Amino acid sequence: MAQFPVLYPTEHQFRMALYGMNTYRLSWFDAHLWAYAEDNGLTEILSEDLQHGRRYGGVTVRNPFLPYGLA
Repeated sequence: MAQFPVLYPTEHQFRMALYGMNTYRLSWFDAHLWAYAEDNGLTEILSEDLQHGRRYGGVTVRNPFLPYGLA
């Protein structure tokens, strides 16, 4: 905790996570990851757990472990 700041969800991010669970059928943890990205204007999430190339709102998922050429 001394090296990296701890980010706590705001009420808006919490509500966005609930929206992500309901709308995109994301798990609770993936919905929070998406809500942070969406709320902070990030356009990409690197994850092997979510569908590669899928857009959730303004955020696109990219799997960094796919072999070159398939990504």
